[in-house]
Amino acid sequence: MYSALSCQFGGELVAASGKEAEYAKRRRQALKRVDRELSRGNFKVALSLVKQLQRKPAGGLRGFGAAKQVPKRLSSLDESELDSKELLTLRALFDSVMESIERCNLFDSLDEAPSDTVESIVEDGSYVSLKEEDHFMCVQHEAGHFLTGYLLGVLPKGYEIPSVEALKQDDFTVGRVQFVGFDFLKEVADARKQKKDTGQVGSWGNRGEISVKTLNNFSCVILGGLVAEHLVFGHSEGHYSDINKLDKVFQWLGYNKSEADSQVKWAALNTVLISHHHIQVRSRLAEAMALGRSIGSCIHSIENALSGELI
Repeated sequence: MYSALSCQFGGELVAASGKEAEYAKRRRQALKRVDRELSRGNFKVALSLVKQLQRKPAGGLRGFGAAKQVPKRLSSLDESELDSKELLTLRALFDSVMESIERCNLFDSLDEAPSDTVESIVEDGSYVSLKEEDHFMCVQHEAGHFLTGYLLGVLPKGYEIPSVEALKQDDFTVGRVQFVGFDFLKEVADARKQKKDTGQVGSWGNRGEISVKTLNNFSCVILGGLVAEHLVFGHSEGHYSDINKLDKVFQWLGYNKSEADSQVKWAALNTVLISHHHIQVRSRLAEAMALGRSIGSCIHSIENALSGELI
């Protein structure tokens, strides 16, 4: 009887494995269509295809938009339902991320600071520019953006990872990930340019221009890189441009300091929890991005890594 049960169980495993392989094959083919549309600049079509795959039970995208998020009413980790051990780990991570954000805000204030203050901050060595040995960190950083967006249902449409050679030639070369649905950033940049060129505030104060969901997603995606650095290295190299960009969006929306601080705190908390639960997934994604794989291939790597995980 034992032998018969073993054979039956073994047969079921083979059948299950065969189905998973078939599902993966279907997903890979579908994601090639997504890549084609992205390459043609048909971003809305690509997003539509991804959403169709999202609804498929077999060979679909189980990770897209599936992240479990922190309710906005929670103001601290202590109010979550985490066990004491995980709570201790995440509290330390959250605190270090918030400290990095504060330091980034300090760096951003250099443009307004007197020259003697600028010199004292720079000489303190609080911020280190991106150098050639930081290539691995750059990959992890961009993978953090990519994965956070994907799990929140924001489709990446392109990315750049600078080569080691490029980093040797320019200490300040950085990577980037672009997403479908963040078109408002051009308006933010235009308003910023108008303010700089004319000294006029222009169209700042645009609260109704983007939805709360879009702002929430953007806030988390922008912090995804910084959180990834903390998870991998225990610190961040001070990529203040991300925080600077988020701050400019708050200004464009007309947020006061209290509103902006509240949004950042929630976004950091949400992103820390999402990233902490998918460390191995981000690692697999980073490998694909380091090799310059297509968006579809990167998504396929995410979905393969998610197999067997709880989202």
